[in-house]
Amino acid sequence: MQKKEILELKKRFTKNGCSFTKMAGCYVDSEKNKLVNFHETFLNLDEEEFYKYLDIAKKCLSGNLHNNLLELEFPRFQEESGGKQQFFMGLRESQLKNQDLIERFFDLVIETYDFPGNYLILIFHDAYDVIKKSTDNLSLDESEEVYEYLLCAICPVTLSKAALGYREDQNRIGSRIRDWVVGAPDSGFLFPAFTDRSADIHSVMFYTKDTKEPHVELMEDLLGCPAKRTATIQKNVFENLIQNVIEEHADVDENTFMNIQSELHELVELHELEEQEDDMVLNTAVLQNVLAESGVPEPIANVIEEAYTSEFSNEPPIVESLVDKKTLEENAKRKEQKAISKQLEVLQNTLEEKNAAIEEKDSIIKQTSMELSIANTPELSQQSIVDVVVKVKPTKLPEITSQIIEGKPCLIIPVEENYNIKINGVDKTIRDLK
Repeated sequence: MQKKEILELKKRFTKNGCSFTKMAGCYVDSEKNKLVNFHETFLNLDEEEFYKYLDIAKKCLSGNLHNNLLELEFPRFQEESGGKQQFFMGLRESQLKNQDLIERFFDLVIETYDFPGNYLILIFHDAYDVIKKSTDNLSLDESEEVYEYLLCAICPVTLSKAALGYREDQNRIGSRIRDWVVGAPDSGFLFPAFTDRSADIHSVMFYTKDTKEPHVELMEDLLGCPAKRTATIQKNVFENLIQNVIEEHADVDENTFMNIQSELHELVELHELEEQEDDMVLNTAVLQNVLAESGVPEPIANVIEEAYTSEFSNEPPIVESLVDKKTLEENAKRKEQKAISKQLEVLQNTLEEKNAAIEEKDSIIKQTSMELSIANTPELSQQSIVDVVVKVKPTKLPEITSQIIEGKPCLIIPVEENYNIKINGVDKTIRDLK
């Protein structure tokens, strides 16, 4: 069954669209005793009850395919005389008018259903006149077949909570009377399955509210079909399989699981873009490609493939069922943080390069300025080749003479006491030189 086929059935569950013919019910207590049996013509129900029962029927076709809704196949022996499929075929053909068959059905549920509390068993009969559709999915006013089916719902019945309320009989506020309330279906089934808008008597659509712990006993013992894992269980098994391999091999990248999830998500998106009707199954070939694209080393990939084949050879999961949204969100955050860190690193390196270039430029400028200063200052430019540098005003040049004093040649520079004198850049006075 496809999603569109399920929606086609559900959209008829309205006041004007509903065509349920009969409904039968059995209320069972925690000791597996039948407390109430009833048999109703559905369209004759009171309006309030009509909508309540219709809501319950809708729930049995709600949720996600491969998770809440599992298509089960009857083994060949169950389709032979005395098999479970043959029993449900007879129950359907009776249109819920055979009380003995109805009671036998209730007994089968009570014998197999593992539930500690009270519950209500409901079974509906419907005959849907399937309108023919053209290639562009536009309905034509012509019937292809009458799809006759049974819809079963098993609903927990719980005691309402203790609370205060208005006691009309006593005209006061007091403890309200607690009563037993029928809840949403816990499990259910649709027989036969509605495949390609036609009855598939070899299959049954099983409904479970709890995708972590579905009632396997109903699949196997009530319906007589091999049990299937929900998508939730498959995803948990797949994740544990990958994580166990990663933990056993220390050299595997810690982000391997996130990378695998990203590759699975990309496959789903590509599949949706191609508008494929059939679901993409994660077979061995697809898995090998996913592992290679995720950067998993070949020896580790071989270990994963072997473990995967052991777990899923009989029932390969749908790729979409294995995608974990939380992991994808974490991976997106990780990639974003990694990108930001890389940008910061690039900016840091660029800043360091610029600072180094500025420092080098400043050094060159300083060196050039020093060289220019020396070149433009005669006494500095000649310091490396002369021993004494004398700088006086031009008017004093004629006064400079030389004499031999105590056998050494000396320069004689006449000065006054108020003269400014610098020797090697240090201010001196005449008194300092005495």
